[in-house]
Amino acid sequence: METEFLPATKLAALVRRGTVGCLELLDHFIARVERLDPRLNAVVVRDFERARKTARALDRQRKKAPLGPLHGVPMTVKESFDVAGLPTTWGYTERRDHVAETDALAVQRLRAAGALVFGKTNVPVGLADWQSFNPVYGSTNNPWDLGHTPGGSSGGGAAAVAAGLSGLEIGSDIGGSVRVPAHYCGLFGHKPTWGLCPMRGHSLVNAASMTDISVIGPIARSADDLALVLDLIAQPDPAETALAMKLPTPRIRTIKGLRVAIWASEPGQPTDSESVAKIETLAGFLRRSGAKISLSARPALDPVEAFHIYLRTLNAALSGRMPDAVLARMRDRTAQLPAEDSSADAVMLRTVDMTHRDWLRLNERRYQVRRAWSAFFQDWDVLLCPVTATPALPHMQTGETWERRMTVDGKEIPYNDMLFWPGLTCGFHLPASVAPIGVSKAGLPIGVQIVGPLYGDRATIQVARLLEKAWQGFVPPESWA
Repeated sequence: METEFLPATKLAALVRRGTVGCLELLDHFIARVERLDPRLNAVVVRDFERARKTARALDRQRKKAPLGPLHGVPMTVKESFDVAGLPTTWGYTERRDHVAETDALAVQRLRAAGALVFGKTNVPVGLADWQSFNPVYGSTNNPWDLGHTPGGSSGGGAAAVAAGLSGLEIGSDIGGSVRVPAHYCGLFGHKPTWGLCPMRGHSLVNAASMTDISVIGPIARSADDLALVLDLIAQPDPAETALAMKLPTPRIRTIKGLRVAIWASEPGQPTDSESVAKIETLAGFLRRSGAKISLSARPALDPVEAFHIYLRTLNAALSGRMPDAVLARMRDRTAQLPAEDSSADAVMLRTVDMTHRDWLRLNERRYQVRRAWSAFFQDWDVLLCPVTATPALPHMQTGETWERRMTVDGKEIPYNDMLFWPGLTCGFHLPASVAPIGVSKAGLPIGVQIVGPLYGDRATIQVARLLEKAWQGFVPPESWA
């Protein structure tokens, strides 16, 4: 595999061995961005000269000091993370001239490990879409098919990593924003347990508190990269606690004996039949390889109720960062909803102006369902399910998300109904990894969501690693050499 498509861990190994220098490797990726990114528009904020200066310093250190695990690895970060001296806009034109004064905590930790942050990647406005376009930076394309979205809201990063323009990416996820781009672009991704990775420096208002459900996590070309980045960013914020957290070690090291529940489809929640078939085929392979497989095991919950709990807590969480004008439009739309409308949009809209007492009751019910998930994972190591309803969508850039419609296997559904698979798990703060498992007939990647118990992050990444070795690893899209 060409250097640009190697995992970050292998790029770091090349630097440690002296096979390639830090500046040489950085310039290789910069040249690819300059040559190829006009087709993608993924790396929308560039910091090449400062990165080169840092690379020269890292080259001087190579023989003088112990090297960090990402020493010399060129990487990008989602535009929504603060990077000192660079803009943080979240796609809002009114923030076009906002320049961060300090690095986000996660960026600090990645730099301390030797990573060379040389750019920031594109996002949708307010990080609130599976399309990555905005009036500040324009639209990002999927390297597998330029007429399709790479996903969102970490879509620019996924496009850059898949096309070999970046060695690694860190994104964020509240409704699939790491997992969906990984799935759409044929990559590995990890959404950590909520609260595990401090988010200081990932906020429009320099918030001290964490947003409910929202997390930060890596997008990469291998499961080993996911594990490494998690180790680097999953320590508490030192400004708040001196306690360290030790995640449980996975019980399983091989596929044989792995206990896997398969939830490939759900009545009433349209899911692309090719995606369902890929997961069921994978289940058959795992069974033949010695895993214990169940196609019917489910946590003791009502899927529709669980989905609606997620939607309501999601909208409550997002409301804190919504501009007043957006909230006003939502209130107007809520007043016009038909009583029988039970779409994802309607459920979310009806939470506008929810009282704190109502939220407390909702949160209590959420934690009861969380316990049902915990009980389920006493019997099963992981759950495999779709990441979202379909492979990568064609660009859909008109109107608000609640105004869009899409078709899944011939059935038209509201765009935001696709939140079912991302939300069924992350609404209850569970970790989930994504691994590529195949390609659709149209040539678009298909991934699987690997869900585990609270703080079972190492287990989900371990299963992604097993699938990478035994089933499928990262495959570069064509025409990006």
